Amino acid sequence: MIIGIDLGTTNSLVAVWKDGKPVIVPNALGHNLTPSVVGFDEHGDILVGMVARERLLTHPQQTTAVFKRYMGTDREIPLERQSTTSKWKIKPGSGPQKFRAEELSSFVLKSLKADAEAFLGAPVTEAVITVPAYFSDAQRKATKIAGQLAGLKVERLLNEPTAAALAYGLHQADLESKFLVFDLGGGTFDVSILELFDGVMEVRASSGDNFLGGEDFVTVLADRFMTEVGTPAGLPALRHTPALYQRLREPIEKAKRHLTVHDSADIAIHWEGREYTWTITANHFQKLADPLLKRLRTPIERALRDAQIRATELDEVILAGGATRMPMVRKLVAKLFGRLPADNLNPDEVVVMGAAVQAGLKMRDAALDEVVLTDVCPYTLGIDIVEQTGVNQYETGIFLPIIERNSVVPVSRVKSVSTFRDNQKEVVFNIYQGESHYVKDNIHLGNVAIPVPIRPAGGVGLDVRFTYDINGLLEAEVTVCETGQSHRLVIEENPGVLSPEQIEQKLEVLSSLKIRPREQTENRTLLARMERLYEQSLGDMRTEIGQQLSIFVSILERQNPGEILEAHRTLAAYCDHIEMDSYL
Repeated sequence: MIIGIDLGTTNSLVAVWKDGKPVIVPNALGHNLTPSVVGFDEHGDILVGMVARERLLTHPQQTTAVFKRYMGTDREIPLERQSTTSKWKIKPGSGPQKFRAEELSSFVLKSLKADAEAFLGAPVTEAVITVPAYFSDAQRKATKIAGQLAGLKVERLLNEPTAAALAYGLHQADLESKFLVFDLGGGTFDVSILELFDGVMEVRASSGDNFLGGEDFVTVLADRFMTEVGTPAGLPALRHTPALYQRLREPIEKAKRHLTVHDSADIAIHWEGREYTWTITANHFQKLADPLLKRLRTPIERALRDAQIRATELDEVILAGGATRMPMVRKLVAKLFGRLPADNLNPDEVVVMGAAVQAGLKMRDAALDEVVLTDVCPYTLGIDIVEQTGVNQYETGIFLPIIERNSVVPVSRVKSVSTFRDNQKEVVFNIYQGESHYVKDNIHLGNVAIPVPIRPAGGVGLDVRFTYDINGLLEAEVTVCETGQSHRLVIEENPGVLSPEQIEQKLEVLSSLKIRPREQTENRTLLARMERLYEQSLGDMRTEIGQQLSIFVSILERQNPGEILEAHRTLAAYCDHIEMDSYL
């Protein structure tokens, strides 16, 4: 069985192709969405999902989120394994530990894998994983490594807007149409233009922004809260106080959602014995977010231009990603395209549904025999060269495109170059991704040195071939024309990609970490929720919550299933009542 996974910045989902349709797999709590949050509990075990998200506020040093934005980099995120804030801890962990984004992502993938296995009643070893269309080679490799660390063979990396289109295409299989997928998730923005005809779904163009998503709208509100209220009142800077940021983030996220249906929202936090409040209107929020909304236009215009399709020629505009629920985003889409976007599919779920469709295609399900999917390379790939600008005048750092953006994949292209200096012993190729004429403005993917025969300048010709596969992974090969020798480029000095040896080391280290059993998730999540409510409350309410929490802990320790079930139901209803009063 091959599963489909939407590995998101804010939330992740898993689905399977079953009985001729995509079916979303619920997690241990019965929810379709699993928060992409990871942390340690007081035992030093790994927590994933809602239980970890509940602890973002109470245990900010032991919990982390939004790590997908660091995929393909060498950034390491420290997590404390010893609880310092909870009086209900049982035993301390073993101190801080640092994790790369692909390691943290592997914990999320393991959790989704366990949910799928519980749902299917069988082991799962293969997956289709979606990635932002604008993910670089390093980011895609890191995603595949995350799957490997989670014990999954990644059958296919599928671009998120393409996945959304694939899910949408099932509902339009008998029609010929051109449509645009507008995918604004928690951390990334992608746009793809597709054409559906005769059972073929062809991606015409893709574009995007890897650092624009729903999280940025939260940051805008957090920054303004600090400007209007926090800083004048003496609150410390958010960048230096992770606990304060997490304390502020939750009411801001609630306010953002509240503003989807109301004209104003209140944001209130308690910090060191004081309460800080601020009211934001929908109009004010839109003005604050205007720079972000303007950034959405550029990828759209580029995709339309590359596809040579005018906005008026589109038959439909499809929304994907939870951030598209914001009214200001929907208004922008309607204004840009002169029509209301399609809303027949849940924007939170449409990507994973497409991943499940692709899994069904991989399994050659009979219901999908007629579906053919093509995709494109969303960015230009090339090398740096020296360009002659006059007699004995040369300019370095010029970008030579080898594979142009939006070339249909799989694709292989070759360009010929030659040596630049007399008596060169080697040629160093630097590989870049981007659209600028100068490599300094593009993304460096890596480099490699190729030995060449010693000849006068221009005496050695080389053919540089780039091959970009359906998973969005790049392979480069150089052939020395004089000798016929070929050298496959192994991109080195790329901090974002682990070597096979490093992957083995990571597997060994991660295998020693215990992930909290899936069957304990409900009670563990309720405990984390109670701890959060305890920290958010004051006075008699806080005392009462503490008493209820202590009682529940003692019931859990007695290990009586019937008693635990009844206590869980009562306490969950109690929490619902508290949060109903505290919501906006």
